[in-house]
Amino acid sequence: MPLVILIGASGSGKTTIAKAIEGRYPDRIRVFYFDRIGVPSAEEMIAEYGSGEGWQRAKTIDWMAKLAEISRSGQNVLFEGQTRLSFIEEGAWAAGGTSYVPVLVDCDDETRTKRLQFERNQPELANADMMNWARYLRVEAEKNCCAILDTSALSLEESVERIVSVFRTI
Repeated sequence: MPLVILIGASGSGKTTIAKAIEGRYPDRIRVFYFDRIGVPSAEEMIAEYGSGEGWQRAKTIDWMAKLAEISRSGQNVLFEGQTRLSFIEEGAWAAGGTSYVPVLVDCDDETRTKRLQFERNQPELANADMMNWARYLRVEAEKNCCAILDTSALSLEESVERIVSVFRTI
C-alpha cells in the first residue's frame, strides 16, 4: 500500500495537514510523526551521533524500516517530519527497497514567519537558519523531481485534498 512522506521546514503546514488527515481518515490512513520519538538536545545528538544531522539520518533510517513494514501489511501510511530526501532514500533502500512518494510541504518565508510567530507562538524558529533549511529542502526537492505543495495561499481543506489525492493515484 502507499507510503506518502511529507517533509518540510517548520511552519510549512505539514503537521497541520497530517493531523487533519488523521482526524478525517482514521480508518483509511495511518499517520506517523517523526518528532513523536522525542528530539534530544543538540548536545545529546552530538554525543551519540556526532551531529544533529547524524541523529536525523539515523532516526530517518529507523523510521523507514518501521514504515515499510506497516505499508507492506496493506495499510495506507502517511509520515511527516523534517528530514532530507537523501536520508529517506537511504532508509527505503535499507528497508528492502520499499516504495514511497515524497511531498515537500513548503510556503514562502513571509507565510512561514507569520505562522511561527503568531499561530504557533514560536518566534525563535522564525530565523535565518529555518529559512535556509526551507531553501535547502526546496532545492533538494526540485533536483529530485519531488512534488512540492506550496501552502502559502492554500486553505487547509485544499492542502488535505491534494495529499489525499496522492493516495488515490498510487
